[in-house]
Amino acid sequence: MNTFIQRLLTSHPSLAPLALRVPVGIILMAHGSQKLFGWFGGSGLEGTGQWMASIGLAPGFLMALLAGSAEFFGGLFILLGLLTRPAAAVVAFTMAVAIASVHLENGLFMANNGYEFGLALLAMAVSLAISGAGKLGLDNLLANRR
Repeated sequence: MNTFIQRLLTSHPSLAPLALRVPVGIILMAHGSQKLFGWFGGSGLEGTGQWMASIGLAPGFLMALLAGSAEFFGGLFILLGLLTRPAAAVVAFTMAVAIASVHLENGLFMANNGYEFGLALLAMAVSLAISGAGKLGLDNLLANRR
């Protein structure tokens, strides 16, 4: 088990993942807070849940809670570089679901509610799932303490 945890937390001591972690973490936390708390003009859990149910993602409240939590807490963990790989994997899955269930039929461009933004976040999350937190992440502190 120690080997698995060590491999999960250890990453190349590079600053490059930080360049992804900071903006991705902020963006995801903002979007998640719209779904969970209704901040930044969001609908909160009730409104987001009703919308999700209306597009066939039922039960809507639970789907809103899961998507909002993945974005908010996944974004927070990515921002901190804490359990970066699993957090990024959860975010990548969430973005894949958003693309497939909401944006794909609208084409690529955001102006048409397309999937370009979700695809960019998916690519960044996959990159972080592969690379890990990098040099300035809490994962390295945890790995070095073990």
